Amino acid sequence: MAKVTDALDYLAKPADFPAKPFCVIFGEEEFLARHVLAHLRQSVLGEEDADLSLTTFEGRSAELADVLGELETVAMFGGDRRMVVVEGADDFVKNFRPELEEHAAEPSGSGILVLLPKTWSANTRLYKSIAAKGLSIKCTAPTTAKLGPWLRSWAKQRHNAKIEPSASQLLVELVGPELGLLDQELAKLSLSAGPGEPITAELVGKMVGTWRTKTTWEMLEAALAGKVDDALKQLDRLLLAGEHPVAILAQISSNLRRFAAATRIILQDEAAGRRPHLRHALETAGVKSFVLTRSQEELKRLGRHRGDRLYRWLLEADLDLKGNSAVPPRLIVERLIVRLSAAEAKEKGVAG
Repeated sequence: MAKVTDALDYLAKPADFPAKPFCVIFGEEEFLARHVLAHLRQSVLGEEDADLSLTTFEGRSAELADVLGELETVAMFGGDRRMVVVEGADDFVKNFRPELEEHAAEPSGSGILVLLPKTWSANTRLYKSIAAKGLSIKCTAPTTAKLGPWLRSWAKQRHNAKIEPSASQLLVELVGPELGLLDQELAKLSLSAGPGEPITAELVGKMVGTWRTKTTWEMLEAALAGKVDDALKQLDRLLLAGEHPVAILAQISSNLRRFAAATRIILQDEAAGRRPHLRHALETAGVKSFVLTRSQEELKRLGRHRGDRLYRWLLEADLDLKGNSAVPPRLIVERLIVRLSAAEAKEKGVAG
């Protein structure tokens, strides 16, 4: 019987859902998708020399022959298994659906193919084939009723912390249903609570209600205006005042995620042949009316190329701050600021 696994179920017990030759991680919740991919990669490739056995393609430009060729290639270094990931795989699936259906029926090579589309239609043969024979993982944000229990489970699993039910409810009310931001808040709160101490509603009210300082907003505004020197000076003030890099990232992420969502809306409109409207995209992404004018200018300066990378940059910074990198936390935040401040022309040059 065709079966699709919920991302929360997978993350709770990854070992219960072993990788198959063809895997699909789909849905709009980028935070869940990235964590699912990280667990899947670890289960297939392990830790040592994992990068040598991993190949990543961008779905808009990937060619099927190149992807399948990588699956059949035996790595000179690294482990015996290979993993090939196609990110933003919607166009890739659209362009090569019949061939992918054939691959799903009889996978070629010994590698693991992982697709990351946003949409994944349940009425297609490919969907049903992978749900039946492969591994399909759906990444959608939990309902409001499930957010509290998810927070308590995630706090224990990810941050080795306990959050009281009243505290988790208050945190959802203050932050909203943004999983990445909630996770960053949990990281900050667990540090503030201390080892073995629970996160209380009082602590949530104190930390979440007062840490959004004027200096942090000025730092973000300077970065989006291209004033990297000013932004780094503001960051220095925050760190000298005792602000933790995790807390700084959590605050600026709320705005940047809205810019990222607005960029995706604009790109989707263009792909569908519709004329994009910047203001409408920002409103749909959740930008408040009293900052719409300023946000339009900031998103214009940011540009579509960097705007489309924001989700990836934020997740990279988040994971690096939590131990995925040996780089000092200060430099991780500085790197994000420099990326935000880079001139559009320079950004294109770096991408090239």
